[in-house]
Amino acid sequence: MSAAAIFDDRACTLGEGPLWHPVRGQLFWFDITGRKLLSRTEDGPLEWQFDRHVSAAGWIDGETLLIATQTDLTRFDIATGSSRQIVLLEADNPVTRSNDGRADPKGGFWIGTMGINCESGAGALYRYYRGEIRQLRAQVTIPNATCFAPDGKTAYFADTAENLIWRYALDGEGWPIGEAEVFLDHRQSGINPDGAVVDAEGNLWCAEWGGARVACYSAEGAFLKAVPLSASQPTCPAFGGDELATLFVTSAAQDLAEGAEPDAGCTFAIPSLARGQKEYRVIL
Repeated sequence: MSAAAIFDDRACTLGEGPLWHPVRGQLFWFDITGRKLLSRTEDGPLEWQFDRHVSAAGWIDGETLLIATQTDLTRFDIATGSSRQIVLLEADNPVTRSNDGRADPKGGFWIGTMGINCESGAGALYRYYRGEIRQLRAQVTIPNATCFAPDGKTAYFADTAENLIWRYALDGEGWPIGEAEVFLDHRQSGINPDGAVVDAEGNLWCAEWGGARVACYSAEGAFLKAVPLSASQPTCPAFGGDELATLFVTSAAQDLAEGAEPDAGCTFAIPSLARGQKEYRVIL
């Protein structure tokens, strides 16, 4: 089993939303409570400060990202740091912010919202697709694990507060068909499913908050393996690097005593676990 190394040692209070930009060959991620977008290249670390919470991204082209913020989805220019609003996201609700999100195989973007203070049922799950944003699920507490099977016919989604991951069947345009069904039920074990990503073989890799690991499950829901981390609160994985064979994992230092976990909040890199899917492009 490959060991996890520290890719970036900047300690995020709440690291989230890693995205490997396939055109730029560059990892981006967020510190939600720090209101920052982070990255690094061979020249060193990069970061951009925002005036509101930011949490997840998709790539539009080689120069711009779609970024989910506390109040909207915005088009972000990487070179200049400028933003242009695309669509509002619960902008009239001061209780909530964005959380986990990912682009889907059809060019849409799924994004969850939640209470800033984890208020029960305050959030929802949405999909933005070609100019339209539509609510898919209401009364969500901590939306996570948004990811997609390689064939484009299945979406996964978790509410961490319920210890459940569901799966949705998708139609030809990527919209859910019918009700979601339970994919992983962790209510007895108490495992907290956080962010997740699906590899090229269809296996789901999930960061398990409080468990100090990323766990891999088959498309049938069978546990396959787990990779330990030196941070107890991993938040989200993303495949990237050469041949998409490195699993990057963000983590959080939130609510931990100072010095209790030296690596808490760092971003990790785990080589040679599996090969990932190329991150899908958002089509505006």
